[in-house]
Amino acid sequence: MNIAIDIRSLLEPKRTGVGEYTFELLDALFKIDKQNQYFLFLNSSRKGTGILPDWKQDNVTMLKFNFPNRLFNLFLWLFGRPKLDKLILKKIKKQTGRKLKLYYWFAPNLNFLALSKDVKLILTIHDLSFLYFPDCFGWKSRLWHKLINPRQVCQKAELVLAPSANTARDIKSTYGIAMEKIKIIYPGLSSIFNLVEVDEPELRRVAAKYNLSDKIILFLGTIEPRKNIIGVIEGFGLSNLASEGYELIIAGGLGWRSEMIMKSAVKNYKIRYIGYVEAKDKPALYKLAKLFVYPSLYEGFGFPVLEALSVGTPILTSGRSALPEVAGGCARLVNPNNIDNIAKEMRAILTEGRELNLTYKGMGLRQAARFSWEKSASQLLNIINV
Repeated sequence: MNIAIDIRSLLEPKRTGVGEYTFELLDALFKIDKQNQYFLFLNSSRKGTGILPDWKQDNVTMLKFNFPNRLFNLFLWLFGRPKLDKLILKKIKKQTGRKLKLYYWFAPNLNFLALSKDVKLILTIHDLSFLYFPDCFGWKSRLWHKLINPRQVCQKAELVLAPSANTARDIKSTYGIAMEKIKIIYPGLSSIFNLVEVDEPELRRVAAKYNLSDKIILFLGTIEPRKNIIGVIEGFGLSNLASEGYELIIAGGLGWRSEMIMKSAVKNYKIRYIGYVEAKDKPALYKLAKLFVYPSLYEGFGFPVLEALSVGTPILTSGRSALPEVAGGCARLVNPNNIDNIAKEMRAILTEGRELNLTYKGMGLRQAARFSWEKSASQLLNIINV
């Protein structure tokens, strides 16, 4: 079977959740499937192509187009042209002389699309935060989502993949999509967590690199309003943990309105921003933390919570959206809008008995083990091969 996959999300130089999902799922899929033929679509007029994976499997072909993105997207939106599947087939015929037929188009994320009627679309919807929390997005992002029209794309899709049961329910209730058309495929843990050995030398290396003390509270994620970092900052201040030597470390790439968040952070000398963290440093950084805090307003899944679980770090997160589903009873849940609740739970976790924390650690490690990209890829392959 010939399957096209949209990998435009991999063009960003710094991977966030969507890029991580796309890379890890496809990497696992290509390792287990040697039968189907995969044609990877990307478009960029830029000379560089970011950090594209170097997949060398015989059944994987990368096809790059060089159209100016804004003009390309405008044509897709206004005229429904060019048909992306036709672009791929034309290029394959030109390069190899083969005349093929595509069966599926897999879109691991929303983007401008135009497909022939006989090509079946499998679409991943990561979350509906752009609908539920529009104030957490800039006007460009809101306009982008409006033009793409996710409701219509979901209705046209053969199948819609959701990363959690919570997101599946959101898609059903908001877009009126039948549950029979929605498939839940949980993401896995980043492969870097299996490749890096978090031993004492590695912990010392990362601690030295970021100048970390032995009493840190960590937030890691994109610096944007939806992640509720201001709630973390205010909760840390109210907890008075700074007087006991704790330092709040904020890590992650800068997103929309990050400057407002940074202004709030600099008011407390015990709060420090360390920037975007390389993937290889993440396992040790999580393990160095006495507490990981992630009281996000809304998540379709919540990769940082899973990552913290995998190294046994105590976690405080929101009792909302998919986060309790990912945490699986192995984290303390808070109301993200209640600063007093955040402050009290931060203090409670850091002052409660060592025995209770060890219990949470053991539970967390078992919960993290439930999520695997190999399992995710097998589920997707079962869908493709039906």
